[in-house]
Amino acid sequence: MSTEITLDTPVYKVSEFKTICMMDLLDYFAQAGTMRVSDLHIKVGSPPIYRVDGSLQRMKGPPLDADSVRSLAASLLSNPELELLAKNRSVDSSCFTEKMQFRLNCFLDNDGIALAIRALETTPPPVESVGFPNDVWRDIINKQQGLILVTGVTGAGKSTTIASMLSRIAQTRACRIITLEDPVEYRLKSSQALISQREVGRDVPSFERGLRDCLREDPDVIFVGEMRDRESAMWTLTAAETGHLVFSTLHTRDCRGSVTRILDMFPPNQQDEVASQLSLGLSHIISQKLLPRADGQGRIVAMEVLNNIYSVSNLIRLGKIEQIYSQLQTRTKNIPEERMITLERSLARLVKNGSVTALEAERWANNPQAFIEEMQA
Repeated sequence: MSTEITLDTPVYKVSEFKTICMMDLLDYFAQAGTMRVSDLHIKVGSPPIYRVDGSLQRMKGPPLDADSVRSLAASLLSNPELELLAKNRSVDSSCFTEKMQFRLNCFLDNDGIALAIRALETTPPPVESVGFPNDVWRDIINKQQGLILVTGVTGAGKSTTIASMLSRIAQTRACRIITLEDPVEYRLKSSQALISQREVGRDVPSFERGLRDCLREDPDVIFVGEMRDRESAMWTLTAAETGHLVFSTLHTRDCRGSVTRILDMFPPNQQDEVASQLSLGLSHIISQKLLPRADGQGRIVAMEVLNNIYSVSNLIRLGKIEQIYSQLQTRTKNIPEERMITLERSLARLVKNGSVTALEAERWANNPQAFIEEMQA
């Protein structure tokens, strides 16, 4: 693989008269906007494929051959990253152009090298435009301690939601913010706050080591890119319990599942202790999904919001996780002591204001029957 290949090196022959480079493929994100075009997939035997409004769309052109894919990968990865790819069979990285930034994973499959590229805005959107169903974000950015979990499947916009809140905190509060990310996605600006963003693999070997270090670095606000396993979960809970405001993410589909997922990271003989720790340290869980808009112009977020008030905390401590949904259904006033909402009610609101179709919303509901009931309310 040539080390001289750059983003501007033409490598993919789309027709007899036209050969394009990696930069041409990346520019399409800026032309269409990341709310419409979120990902680019490159693999041997297929033309480049974009994810547009949540669905895959093939680019017009011949299938990529192995040499072209290798060259495209080499235009994005540094020599050390190419060496890691050869050793570990996959590597995470990031890429920046004048217009945008990208998160990518390069890996090997049965056809050769493949790439998954996620587009990111250079700066997070204003928190008001994220799509919160109530004013819960105002409570969160003013908190001094506690754990804020943002959950959802890959591509649900979790990092964007957290970055928007961190950006607002940085603008309004003189505090110390430390992030541990894999990789760094949004470049946060130190306005009132002092911000250090550490990338796992580049600046720190692991989330666990970063969290250990972090507790000795005088942070006020910590962002842990993902609670991946028992040790990272343990240190994240400890950080929240010891007086820090901690943000993190989980790959779960709803608030109840997020609580269960954390408890399941630990052996049965520790779960009561962890449940007690979580009941005290947790502040909010925001579980979100991105749905196609009814007008076909991009996607819109639907959120389930759990506020860990006393009654919820008691359910977590006692292990009565199945009763949390009733709290989400009833504690819905837009006041700091409540501000909860089920995903189904959030979806119903989007349908009623014309943002998404009823059929699409029902497809994304965790509880279709509850969604139907919300539509009839």
